[in-house]
Amino acid sequence: MNAIEGKFTLTVPSSTQNLALIRDFIGTLIMQTGLDENEVLKLTLAVDEACTNVIEHAYGKDNSKEVLVRTFLDNHEIRFEIEDTGLGFDPNAYQPDELERLVAERKSGGLGLRLIQTIMDEVRYEFEPGRKNSLLLIKRLRKDENREVIKN
Repeated sequence: MNAIEGKFTLTVPSSTQNLALIRDFIGTLIMQTGLDENEVLKLTLAVDEACTNVIEHAYGKDNSKEVLVRTFLDNHEIRFEIEDTGLGFDPNAYQPDELERLVAERKSGGLGLRLIQTIMDEVRYEFEPGRKNSLLLIKRLRKDENREVIKN
C-alpha cells in the first residue's frame, strides 16, 4: 500500500445523515497511513464524536450550516481540524459529569469530549465568538519498521 501525505478537506451540510460520509472520508485516509484497524476505528470515532458535537450543539441541528473537516497527514502525525461557525464552546469552563453518575443514570450523552481526549494525543480548541470555532485533534504516529512510513 502506498503511503499518502498532504492536506485533505471535506465540507458537508450540518446533518447527522452526513456522519457516515465523514467516517468514510476519515477512515479511508487513516488506512493509508498503515495504522492497524483498531487505531483506524478509534481515530474515526474521535472525529465522528467531534462532528456530532458540532451538529447537535454548535448548530442545534440546523442543517443549513456546514461542517468543515481538514485532515493533515505526514510522517510524524495525523491532524484533524473540525471547523464550524456555530455557538462557541469554552473547554476551560467545561466540567464533565462524573462517569459513575452517567452510568448510574444511564445517560447516553456527556462522554464525547472525554472520549476524544482519551483517544487523541493532543486536543486544542480555538474560538472566535461570532466567527468560527476550530477543534484540532492530533495523533502522533509511532515509527514501526514493519510499516511503511509516510514520506515528506
